[in-house]
Amino acid sequence: MTSAERSTWLLTGATVACVAALYLPCVQRAVPGGDSGELITAACELGVAHPPGYPLFTLLSHAAMVLLPFQSSAYSVNLLCGLLGALASGALCFTVCRVGGAGPGAVLAGAGFALSRLVWQWSMVAEVFSLNNLFVGLLFSLAACFHHADSAPQRRKFAQWGALCCGLGLCNQHTLVLYMAVIIPWVLLRLHSHQELSLRGLAVLGWWFLGGLLPYVYLPVSSFLNTARWSWGDQTSFPGLLTHLLRAEYGTFSLAKTERTVGLAMMLQAQLDHCVADLPPPVLILAGLAMFLSLRDRRRCVLPWLLVSMVLLYSLFFAWRANLDINKPLLLGVVERFWLQGDAALCVLAGLGLCGLQEALQRSLGRGALWSAGGWALTTLLLAHLAHSNHRECDLSRNDVVERFARGVLDSIPQNSIVLTRGDLPGNTLRYLHYCQGQRPDVSLVDQEMMTYRWYVAKLGPHHSRVRFPGLWWDPLRPEENAFTLEQFLAKNSQRPVFTCIGLPEGDPSWQRSFSRRPWGVCEQLVPAQTRFHPEEWAQRTRNMYNWTEPHDSFHPGTWERVANEEMWQARMKTAFFLYDLAESMEGEAKAHLFDVSYTLYKDVVEEHEDHPPNWDKNIALASERLLRSGGRGHSQDSLLSQSISYFTLYLDREPMDPQAEAIRGAISHLLKERQRLRERHTP
Repeated sequence: MTSAERSTWLLTGATVACVAALYLPCVQRAVPGGDSGELITAACELGVAHPPGYPLFTLLSHAAMVLLPFQSSAYSVNLLCGLLGALASGALCFTVCRVGGAGPGAVLAGAGFALSRLVWQWSMVAEVFSLNNLFVGLLFSLAACFHHADSAPQRRKFAQWGALCCGLGLCNQHTLVLYMAVIIPWVLLRLHSHQELSLRGLAVLGWWFLGGLLPYVYLPVSSFLNTARWSWGDQTSFPGLLTHLLRAEYGTFSLAKTERTVGLAMMLQAQLDHCVADLPPPVLILAGLAMFLSLRDRRRCVLPWLLVSMVLLYSLFFAWRANLDINKPLLLGVVERFWLQGDAALCVLAGLGLCGLQEALQRSLGRGALWSAGGWALTTLLLAHLAHSNHRECDLSRNDVVERFARGVLDSIPQNSIVLTRGDLPGNTLRYLHYCQGQRPDVSLVDQEMMTYRWYVAKLGPHHSRVRFPGLWWDPLRPEENAFTLEQFLAKNSQRPVFTCIGLPEGDPSWQRSFSRRPWGVCEQLVPAQTRFHPEEWAQRTRNMYNWTEPHDSFHPGTWERVANEEMWQARMKTAFFLYDLAESMEGEAKAHLFDVSYTLYKDVVEEHEDHPPNWDKNIALASERLLRSGGRGHSQDSLLSQSISYFTLYLDREPMDPQAEAIRGAISHLLKERQRLRERHTP
């Protein structure tokens, strides 16, 4: 091993060790939000994750649960992702070392990428992005080694390792194919220019690539064995496997089954805004400098322009196909994770720019030691700035908000219930606690969306032995012999309590003929319509279901913690709102009685929580006004009027842009006049 190679490996190892030392204490110890709960459950059960399956991540995660047996499966997989993120930083460092030499530029590329906000955050949780970052870094490293190889055997070796890396990378995240679309033609062209490309050589590269795809064999094997209590899809047939690989159930080459909501220019602008916000200005300047300096050195210009081509193709294609509404903070959080792949290339360019700047200054002015010291000083300052700026936000070691949300919901469900889950927050987190942590084995979890797929009952029905399915799939629009409606499902399982968390789809109103929906904290219970309802008793049962202590509005809008917190806060008011809504459909004494119970519950909850959501003020103002119109039920008319005026005014102060603001101001004016007339009548 030469001195340069030894320096490269030492600097790469030191970068990985330092990043790991910073990462691992910050790793989240509980289950995160989003897809994490589902990915962990798939690994725990050795089932199949959502399309395209992520077999490599599933197998690595299962190995982490065995080799890193900490207090929970979630913590073990989160630690794995932290280690993968540290290795990714090392791969970027190695890339710059191989091209520009071991020095501050290499550390800037690896550690600068690792310490940027998004990269750091998504390396702390069980997600596929840290593993994808590693494959991006490996692809860059192998491209650099291939470009600087001095002999045909070396080029052949690095090309084969690159083919294997491409195959393995596609077993994790398909977005890597856009970088492959640039690097594979370049490798083949280079081999052709050296007269080293042949049919046999292509066949060998193809076998290496197919070898990398071997983890996909896991999908049909897992589906065939069908031992996982939770799994997605039926991959035992070729059409089923192809449907899963192409994400046909989500929308092939799209992020979701929705129409396009934002334009290409808006998505590209959002990515640019992210780069400016998350990467320090010197990093972006050095990346641009790398492009300028590469024009003066033909041998060194190849990799920088290769990286630029990758980023441009990736950014344009992703902006074209990313069909989520990034005006919504939570959906922006989903989209921005995919920008990490472009950030990796920018950080490598910044590292090459710093290397090139040092060399240019040394050639022009001499004093190589001075410019090297300056490079190390700049790198140290930038990394210290990133670590200081992002550590507090990226330290998730004490963040258990989503898991506490899931535990609260699961603990509140009565014995032997069926829970119809909907969405990522309740579905993935409840599945994790139920299957991986063994919580509430008496409860049956049935996913509403997955029940609409024709494979669901056939594959997972045997694992739901206490759930009765009246057909093979849920489809109210095309009633066939094997399809069923929600009403039929509820009737078939009438002997067990059924809850829906969170909400029901609008496409099947059949349940309304025979069942009614009653609030149960975050969830709702579906009960036979003839079941007698006692409002005071129901209000008492649902009054304090969760021991939730998080302050209102205390998390970033783009996080699952924010969603969980909002759900818990709004759950405190769901029964009061339900009673108010029910009263609107009643007449006479029943109407007044329900308004009275609703108003009392609203008042108690609002007075108990001084810092509460703004909509609570409007709701209690409406409840006061409706109770007044219904006769007051023993409450002072002056007090009801004053409360309605006060809470309407408070609501407008907090939400001045409400579309109904003008109507509310008119109502306040009318109530003030009514209170004045009331007081004049009672003045002696």
